[in-house]
Amino acid sequence: MDEDCLVVDVPGRHPIRLPLTGEERAARLVMYRLPRENGVVHGVAVLDAAERGMLDSPGARPRHLVEAFAVHAGLLFEYRSHASEREGYADIETRARGWRNTADVGLPVRGDYSPHEVALRLRPYDEVSGELRPCEGALEGTPCPATTLSWDGRTLVAADPVAGRSLRLAPAALHHYRYERRVLVSGKEETRSLTGLAVLDADGLVLADLPGEWPAHEVAAFAAGRRLPVHDALVAPSSVVRTALSRRAPGWTRLTGLEVPRMSRARKTVAVCAGAAGLFAMAYVVTTGGWFAWRGLSALGGMLLDLLDAKWLAVFFAPLLVVLKPVREAWHASRIRRGAALGPPGGPYLSVPRGRTARVPHGRALRVGLGARMVPDDLEIGPDLGCAAGLMVYRHEKLSGLFVVDGEGRPVRHLPGPWPPEDAHRFAARRGLGFEVRTLGREEYLDLTARSHDAVP
Repeated sequence: MDEDCLVVDVPGRHPIRLPLTGEERAARLVMYRLPRENGVVHGVAVLDAAERGMLDSPGARPRHLVEAFAVHAGLLFEYRSHASEREGYADIETRARGWRNTADVGLPVRGDYSPHEVALRLRPYDEVSGELRPCEGALEGTPCPATTLSWDGRTLVAADPVAGRSLRLAPAALHHYRYERRVLVSGKEETRSLTGLAVLDADGLVLADLPGEWPAHEVAAFAAGRRLPVHDALVAPSSVVRTALSRRAPGWTRLTGLEVPRMSRARKTVAVCAGAAGLFAMAYVVTTGGWFAWRGLSALGGMLLDLLDAKWLAVFFAPLLVVLKPVREAWHASRIRRGAALGPPGGPYLSVPRGRTARVPHGRALRVGLGARMVPDDLEIGPDLGCAAGLMVYRHEKLSGLFVVDGEGRPVRHLPGPWPPEDAHRFAARRGLGFEVRTLGREEYLDLTARSHDAVP
């Protein structure tokens, strides 16, 4: 900056000089946040005294440095977060004479580039400070996690203030991912996207998984400050993303940044009593007024509980939940003892449905149940490539999991987590599947987890 000029260095071109005195002087420095088709774009705009745009310079900068620079230059500083691209352009639509845009120096804003490539090409600084935070929940409509990422020298600090946890990690890369899940909504199958950010070690194993919507441009700028590569998996095939996320490193953890709803002992007692009272109320109303009268009363009561923020008392209007849940759990436990199912009732669990299924019209199917309201994944049982022929329960250091393998021992599905070998052997024997328990070395673990066709992260 000269005494009477603001100098903007542009790679490959002559510097841009904006006057700080006179009628056409620079008067305001605006730092903006602008949503676009390929991610959120940050930048700085210089306005003259008539609020006309003199310069637009896309790129991520630390806010405190931009604000300090504006004060030093005698400019008014303002931060503007725009709700849409149209709103952002309308805000500085009027341009001054000689208006310039530093993004026109061969730097793409649109085109066949990932959001991370765009961010790095537009990014003017090598250092970024401050915290990185998600802007939305991992699934659309879910609460925004409270997780944060920050740097302490070369150490990455991941914090979950809700759980009171903090991790210090030495990452080799960040994995910015999105994959699809099939869910049942009102009996219909729909596809929902789940997004998040994973911290990887040098072998590509996941040190920490942080579900949430992390702005691509901010992730790229945050990582570039320490020259940390970002694996852009926002548009990768879902099976590839799930496989990568299932490759857990020893000490792996997941930080959700969300509060886990837990009921106190007093609330549990009240809920059980409310459920019992609800059973009597339901029986009385149904016998006197009919089933539709009870359904109307239940809907009205649910609305009232939402207003009172006491959703946990909804068991009064759905009393069968008090009976059905323990009955369902006991029934599932008996199936495990008989070798008819494998895994917890909340999923993931394995079973073999009777008859044909939509995804396996011929032969028997090995069903991977993924949880409530999730569409299960069916694999054909047989010796062919890609079919389910056996189960392999493994242990690697402090990690454990299960592979569904084909007739040649190649992994078809990877399901990390605890799988009791006795239960798995009983299930495999009853269903005519091969079975093996193995302790994997480092190289073998890396190879098998990478070659799996799909996984349940």
